[in-house]
Amino acid sequence: MSMYNFAKEQYAAIGVDTEMAINKLDEIPISMHCWQGDDVKGFEGGESLSGGIQSTGNHPGAAANVDELRAMIENALKVIPGQSRINLHAIYGDVKNVERNLIEPKHFKAWIDWAKEQNLALDFNPTLFSHPKSKDGMTLSHPDKGIRDFWVEHCKRSRQIAECFTSSQESKAVVNLWIADGFKDAPVDTLTPRLRYLNALDEIYAEKRDIIDAIESKLFGIGVESYTVGSHEFYLAYAVKNKLALCLDAGHFHPTEVISAKISAVSLFVERLLLHVSRPVRWDSDHVVMLDDELVAIAKEIIRNDLLNRVHIGLDFFDGSIDRISAWAVGMRNMRKALLIALLEPFPTLKESEWSFDFTKRLVLLEELKAMPWQAVWNEYCLRKDVPAIYK
Repeated sequence: MSMYNFAKEQYAAIGVDTEMAINKLDEIPISMHCWQGDDVKGFEGGESLSGGIQSTGNHPGAAANVDELRAMIENALKVIPGQSRINLHAIYGDVKNVERNLIEPKHFKAWIDWAKEQNLALDFNPTLFSHPKSKDGMTLSHPDKGIRDFWVEHCKRSRQIAECFTSSQESKAVVNLWIADGFKDAPVDTLTPRLRYLNALDEIYAEKRDIIDAIESKLFGIGVESYTVGSHEFYLAYAVKNKLALCLDAGHFHPTEVISAKISAVSLFVERLLLHVSRPVRWDSDHVVMLDDELVAIAKEIIRNDLLNRVHIGLDFFDGSIDRISAWAVGMRNMRKALLIALLEPFPTLKESEWSFDFTKRLVLLEELKAMPWQAVWNEYCLRKDVPAIYK
């Protein structure tokens, strides 16, 4: 008997159909972030990061241009099973010597053509960091209206570009907005920047487009340790009020908080969620995603609560200390492994035990699941997708 057939029988004994799990797993799209390939530098001509963000490491092989980046992505996808999307920042188009408030769909035509050739869908992000107009620690909440207007226009154009992505693919592009605006030390006026930002957001989202808009909070950033304009409370309220997707980044909360604990709660109030799956080590340090307890917990919250049609999964890490293609491969494969583990849970049985107050049965089954042969199901899935079951 093959390992897979053995696993299939084992799971059938507890009411789990491995074939159904494999088929469902293969349908779940995961958006792979392009910025791991070059440490978030982009192709405007800049050499350093600024504005509450940084990448560490000097491993050789960072992409020096768009062609190199796309080639790296193609190599990574060769060992990543399942549906993948590619998530772009605005600084990754043909944008050298193009100001960010002047970017147009034509600057991303090569990406659109490439995505069609590769049978990939694209997502997008306006880039509000590493720019002279973000050097004061503020962009869309800046007291200078001229600076705010510059970034409003950049975000509007980013949404227009993403709508062109939507028109060229079978699914809507997800457009995520994150800003690093805030103060290094405690401000006395916490309200005024948020009022300015609120007005800027209203202007950005005034025009409806055929995309999925998401907004992303952060507890603090480099240089804005004491106060961020875009707090979790601000964005949650704005997303609910304006029917936008709420982005939960695994590294953007207090070290004792986890986004798995937030998913079911916020899903009651927002129509869609975007997850930026990362691995914080003491702070938002964006390490490559490991198959750890939190990653599995995130996947289980999605699967258990039947949120696949409302949750968009994307990765967000940039580790320049290791091979960048391997970083993508490890992170993407681990996210899919976590989803498989979640799909192989006999959730109806666990739920029934819980609501009949049979906590003993629930505990026993959850513990036995830890030793179930999910790896054999993963190996079978990889075999069918013609990718290596073990990445070397």
